[in-house]
Order: sequence, then structure tokens, then C-alpha cells
Amino acid sequence: MVQYGTYAVPRADLGAALLEYSPARRSDYAAAKMLPQIKVAKVAATLSVITRESLLRRADAKRSGSGYNRVDMYAEDLAYACAEYGLEGVLGDDQRRIFSADFDAEMVTVDHIWLKLLNEAEIRAKDLLWNTTTWTGATLYTDNSADPWDSAAAAIIAQVVAAKEKVRRLTGLMPDTLFCSIVQMQNMLSNTGIIARFPGAPIVTEEMIRNSLAAIFGLRKLVVGGGVYDASLEGGTSSITDIWSDDYAMVALTANENDPPTVPCVGRSILYAVDSPEDPVVEQYREEQSRGDVFRVRHYKQEKVFDASFAHLMKVDA
Repeated sequence: MVQYGTYAVPRADLGAALLEYSPARRSDYAAAKMLPQIKVAKVAATLSVITRESLLRRADAKRSGSGYNRVDMYAEDLAYACAEYGLEGVLGDDQRRIFSADFDAEMVTVDHIWLKLLNEAEIRAKDLLWNTTTWTGATLYTDNSADPWDSAAAAIIAQVVAAKEKVRRLTGLMPDTLFCSIVQMQNMLSNTGIIARFPGAPIVTEEMIRNSLAAIFGLRKLVVGGGVYDASLEGGTSSITDIWSDDYAMVALTANENDPPTVPCVGRSILYAVDSPEDPVVEQYREEQSRGDVFRVRHYKQEKVFDASFAHLMKVDA
């Protein structure tokens, strides 16, 4: 089958399997939850986003004798430019024979590539969201490092409530998501203020906090970033690093996947659906000089902040 001038064969079966494979590991990745995917038909163009000004500006609603006053809807065109990201791996014929009795060699090969691609997408999202250049000034950023979350007595609830109010004052909408690192999630489990919300409980678990977010923080979602990567280069000494630093946490209004771009939110992941109809696209082609099959995993996308005002960044570690 020839596609886009190549002889690579699409492997939709492997792509679908990736979405079901190792769900526990994928749950540690936050980019898809904080910046839900939206599909577009052009690799680079603009998206029309309803502005905060359009939502909040007053209008004279009193009817005059000749009819009703009319209001305009203001939209802002946000430019985007998707880029292609992808990696390949070779599964040799000898490896197929060796591993055939132990595991699905194709699935493991593709999953290995996809994990690396996920890490890169997660790092791009981290650079966007844990960004004190984008989130700067008192309305967008609060330094709570004098009362850090790794202290059991930290006023975590009060800090989150204050951040929510900052978003509401800027946008007129309440944020629905608290986003933090796995380290700060663990700190919540020993926080005296949070534990006090569970009188009589012998132990406070992460599941209890997740299920009680509405009562504790007045939020619907808790997103926890727990991905890690090896920061060393090939052949170097291993240096396992958290993708999401424990220095920050964020309160945000987030969209749901497949919501239209007009839904107010902090940002989205824009997927160029013409060349990347699914995320990920998995392809396979034969490479005789390697006596094996090459598996390619790729996507064509851009992670983008739509409006920083729909989030408030907090520094939560000293």
C-alpha cells in the first residue's frame, strides 16, 4: 500500500492497541489532560477563540421602543503551526524468533517508541505550563514558597482557593482543575489541613482526595504529573528526572477532548488530522539491509496556550 509517497503500511491495529496497553503508566502523563486534543484540517493556520472581553463586557439590555439592542461576538485569531514528531525502531527477524514465545515483539517495539514520543510531548507541555514568563505578575502567578507544600502545616487549601479566585476575577469563570506533580500529590496525603477534612479516617489515601475534590477545593479534576525520563545522552550515566517539577502547581480551566475551540480553556493540543488522523499513527515497512521490519510511531501536532488568564501558576516549593 502506498501512502503519501511511501511504502509504509499503516498499522491502525497497533495504534489502537497502544491506547489500551499499559494504562497505569499512561495515567502518569498530564499533557493530554491539561491540553486536550483538537483536530484541524490545516497544518498551519489560525483558530478563532472567543475572547474574555466578549464574554464579560457589559451591554445595555433594556429594550428601546424600536427593538432590542444588539451585541457583537468578538473572537481572537490564534495562529498555530503543527510540527511532525516521530521515531522509528527496527524489529529484526532474529528478534521475532527469539521473543515469539515470550511476548508480542511488535507491540513491545511500538510501545517502546511511543513511550519516548510521549515523553517528548510531555516535556513540551511542561515548558508551556510551568512557565513564569507566560504566567507573571500577581494576577497570574503567586509565590507560595514561604509556605511550601512539603510542610505538613502548609495552607494548601487556602492557597488553591486564592488561586481559583484570581482566575475568576480575570475571566468570570471558575477553574475546574488542580494540576500538580506526583511529589506534591504525596505531600497532600500528610497535610494537616487536608487530613482534617476526613475526621475519623485512620488514613487518608490519594483515592480519597481525588474523590473528594469538590468538597475540599471546589474543583472537578485533579491532574497529577508523574512522568520521568533519563536526561542523559546515549551512552552517558543514567540521570532519571521528573518531567513535572515539584516547584509548581496550577489551578486552571481545562477543556474536554473534542470540545470546539470556542470553549474557554487554558490551552489545547492541536493535531493535524490530514496527515495524523490518530494519535499516534503507527506505520511499518520492510528494510532488507537490516533483515527486519521498521516500525514508525509519529504525530503531527502543536501544544498551545490559548489564554493564560484561564490558569493561575503557583510556586509551592522553597
